[in-house]
Amino acid sequence: FSGIFCENSKKLIDLESFLDAAKEFSMPHLGICTSLRQLIEVLRGMEEEKTDKEMKTDEFMNSKKSHEVLVMSQLVNCLADYCGVKQVIDLGSGKGYLSSFLSLCYDLKVYGIDSSSINTNGATERNRKLKKYWKAYQSHSSGDGRGPVLEKEKERTAQDNMTCKEAVDEKCLSSNTGSPCRDLVFISGSPLEMNVHSVVSSMTDTGKETCPHLAGKPEPEENEFSQYEFPFLKILPVNAVESDSSSKRFHRGDLCDEEKEQRKALNVQAKAKKLNESNVYSPLTSYITAETELHDVVTDLKDSVLVGLHTCGDLASTTLQLFAAKPEIKAVCSVGCCYHLLSEEFENPAEEFTQETWGFPMCQYLREMAWCCGRNARMSACLALERVAVSQGLPTESLFYRAVLQVIIKECYGVTRSDGRVGKVFSKSSSFPDYVRKSLKKLGLDESKLSDNSIMDYYEKYQFRLNELEAFNMLKVVLAPCIETLILLDRLCYLIEQDTIAWAGLVQLFDPVKSPRCYAVVAVKKW
Repeated sequence: FSGIFCENSKKLIDLESFLDAAKEFSMPHLGICTSLRQLIEVLRGMEEEKTDKEMKTDEFMNSKKSHEVLVMSQLVNCLADYCGVKQVIDLGSGKGYLSSFLSLCYDLKVYGIDSSSINTNGATERNRKLKKYWKAYQSHSSGDGRGPVLEKEKERTAQDNMTCKEAVDEKCLSSNTGSPCRDLVFISGSPLEMNVHSVVSSMTDTGKETCPHLAGKPEPEENEFSQYEFPFLKILPVNAVESDSSSKRFHRGDLCDEEKEQRKALNVQAKAKKLNESNVYSPLTSYITAETELHDVVTDLKDSVLVGLHTCGDLASTTLQLFAAKPEIKAVCSVGCCYHLLSEEFENPAEEFTQETWGFPMCQYLREMAWCCGRNARMSACLALERVAVSQGLPTESLFYRAVLQVIIKECYGVTRSDGRVGKVFSKSSSFPDYVRKSLKKLGLDESKLSDNSIMDYYEKYQFRLNELEAFNMLKVVLAPCIETLILLDRLCYLIEQDTIAWAGLVQLFDPVKSPRCYAVVAVKKW
């Protein structure tokens, strides 16, 4: 970086060279990412699946989450097939979007683990409704397929007009349920244009048989709706859908005694079968650390794929540590976020800690160097360069509010460091004094100590430096990809250091404009 910074003052003197250097050391320009498309081809045995099926998810997810779930679930399913496993453990599962999709569309046994009981309870209820009201989701998201849906509805209406004897005929009560949607392909965007990392090819040189084609054979299953099923039903696994009660189609008073007994027997059999089957998606509440015994959380733990979609702070590091330590975990796919919440082993060397594991650094090389990023750098890593580049910009005003607030807290309350969080107060505030008062209340400070005039004096004192703040934050945005690259490479090197790992790589899964934290750490263990 000679010539970029002044040797004496350490100030930036060559902005253009600084921008070029920052770009050169960012993930897209280092050439270290594995192509998502080619990785999936390797996992499938070089046979790319072709399908005209597509599941519309924007009815029950926002566009960002839908994009993430569609892409990541495809890769996770390929990893599961490659490793020959049917169980997935989703750490930091939150509302269960990824877990539900993996269980419903790929017929995988998924355990979604989250530290918040509110999240897991909500995920359970949401998954129940998703199964029960599948027809509503399909009717709203069928798009071009609305014509066939209407035709099925017409057929169903005509069939409802048949006599009771015809309705309970064995032919109407048996069905062939469609296979799970194993041949969905949701690959899009720039990640597919990158060249595969050379180490990927080693996966096919181990003598291991490549995974078979993902499309399964349909199995016969008794289902009341078999002759009227919508396209959505065909991409769900067996018994993923809760059928309507019989009373919604027939009036019990219209059935003869023999037919009532026949229907009663069928209902008893269906309920017994349902009780004997475990749920394909099980939300669990537990706080996971690197020392957690997964057998204590997942009682029927089997060979599994460990996944995490935007695991917060240290949970991303914990995911990789669990993968390396637990023999049951055969593959991992982890997308981290919230770098500012990472714990750093060498951030405060003078302080004594009882903590044994840290979020950063993980690899031996950086640990030997006692490398430290610091909170400011980790905060910068959370910024989204790609979004700024497409003119979505930075929230300059809210950043200015936050900066002046920090001055007020320091000068008026003597607080220089706090674990308290202001959160999203800016969007709920009508003015700067209102913002300050709400923030002080959240931090447990006496807001009555300050008048509105004194608060506005601080605002006016620093308002002329607003342009400086904006320029400073733009420099932080430029550096963000470099710091994120350091954190991701640390995680990748940690996995490569493990003797049990057959292959590990970094894969860009998502469109960075839609989902800024778009890189996944993916690894497979030796057999």
